[in-house]
Amino acid sequence: MNQVWTPWGLIALLLVLQVAHSHAADPTFDRPHWQARLDKLTASLAAEPDNIELLAARGDAYFFLGQFEDAVRDYDRMVELDASRDTSHWRRGIACFYAGQYEQAAGQFERYHSFDDVDRENGIWRYLCQVKSNGVEAAEAGLLKYKKDDREPFGDVYRLFSGEATPDVILKRINTADLTETEREKRLFYANLYIGLWHAVHDRPGEARLFLRASASNTWAPLAGYGPNYMWHVGRLHNDILEKERND
Repeated sequence: MNQVWTPWGLIALLLVLQVAHSHAADPTFDRPHWQARLDKLTASLAAEPDNIELLAARGDAYFFLGQFEDAVRDYDRMVELDASRDTSHWRRGIACFYAGQYEQAAGQFERYHSFDDVDRENGIWRYLCQVKSNGVEAAEAGLLKYKKDDREPFGDVYRLFSGEATPDVILKRINTADLTETEREKRLFYANLYIGLWHAVHDRPGEARLFLRASASNTWAPLAGYGPNYMWHVGRLHNDILEKERND
């Protein structure tokens, strides 16, 4: 799908460009800290190899460091030790996606839908996986259906993936809404992240980098709760992947 920019869309793109060029792609990522944490967790797991919480923490550390197959291995081991964690393990699905295990990732998000049938973020990830494994048409035809409202801005973002909305419409609604600055920053984080991922799977890496850099420069996500913080790393890492591909 080719992007057609409306006047508002051009203004929004300029704002994204301004943010992207005024910040590093990963402004607060402390690689030595996470490497030291990984080493410490590995030492602890040598003494307690079946400690699920240690495996969860090390899986996260592996993921944040871009070692996706290692993250999948720890997340898989968690489920082997406690099968009740399988349906809700969205991190496992994301790690599988970045490890190139697209069918396994899609299956994880399908199972998650039975756990939470409101969360459109899960449906987006299933779409991303299906684009990689089966193509855009199959992914659009297989979009999960939702009947209940989700948190903002995921109603609009999901319509982007179903072909019923455009990036400029999503950004305009956020920027013109009567919101606190914290809430606006929160919604912009998710909008920029998923617009970036949408561009990425549709083979528009230049546009994807702009939005992913904006999500990585967001001031709310790195300091928010566990889920938003994890997703901040996703945007940062995906941008790093695209930058590496551009430079290779």
